[in-house]
Amino acid sequence: MTRDTEKPTAMETLLSTLDLEPIEVDIFRGVSPQVGWQRVFGGQVIAQALMAAQRTVERERLVHSLHAYFMRPGDPSVPIVYQVERIRDGSSFNTRRVVAIQHGHAIFALSASFQIEEPGFDHQIGMPDVPMPETLLDEQQIAAQYLVNAPAPIRKYWERERPIEIRPVSLTHYVSGKKLEPFQHIWVRATGPVPDDRLCQASILAYLSDMTLLDTSLYPHGTSIFDHTLQVASLDHSMWFHRPALFDDWLLYTQDSPSASGARGLTRGSLFTRNGVLIASVAQEGLIRKRANA
Repeated sequence: MTRDTEKPTAMETLLSTLDLEPIEVDIFRGVSPQVGWQRVFGGQVIAQALMAAQRTVERERLVHSLHAYFMRPGDPSVPIVYQVERIRDGSSFNTRRVVAIQHGHAIFALSASFQIEEPGFDHQIGMPDVPMPETLLDEQQIAAQYLVNAPAPIRKYWERERPIEIRPVSLTHYVSGKKLEPFQHIWVRATGPVPDDRLCQASILAYLSDMTLLDTSLYPHGTSIFDHTLQVASLDHSMWFHRPALFDDWLLYTQDSPSASGARGLTRGSLFTRNGVLIASVAQEGLIRKRANA
């Protein structure tokens, strides 16, 4: 299949969605790509809200953490308004709160903290020993070899062009209903050039941090987010930015789910460079509920 050269790539579309329109002081408007989704991808809202917050802080002060809550599904057919509140501007740290609004209601809220770069103690956990991405099947090979008879939602997920390519170390969860240990390792990379800009890189890292995370909490139960008998949705999301993120190579996203209870699943994630540098840590709790009429 040949690409329509007039059509933007998935990465170009993502970068466009991050280029928020300023409509007043500390108020921005963002749009969603029209790709047929019924609701806005959570990673997009995180990334846009972070970008809005970053645009109200001096460029040399970089995000080191964010904490967010999803309150309502986002409507991809209308813009999202992001209102930024300047909570604190200190000598070393800045704090911002962002509320995303659609149809007169808050759909999402994010708090982020920024810091000037400074030296200090430095240590990190080690990266797991996993196969390198070049030894794994790419998305086209996965679709051709394993998804011929897969349900339509799974095929659509793998066949759609995305700004972030994923290569799971194991495909067992995607091709069977086997109950597995709550661990997942996935290689991820940008499918197009990412600007040499720390603000943009942080937002794209936040975007991809929401990919596949909730699904890990379903591993022990032999099901997935594609199960139509389940109601699944992100509830909250936290992220810590440890070191600069470059997108010129693969990143390893390691995930584990320590607990599921009360119709909620908790998953933790670590993002490493190929050579084992830990660049970010993530935690998310999501709704994993059996539908009443299932």
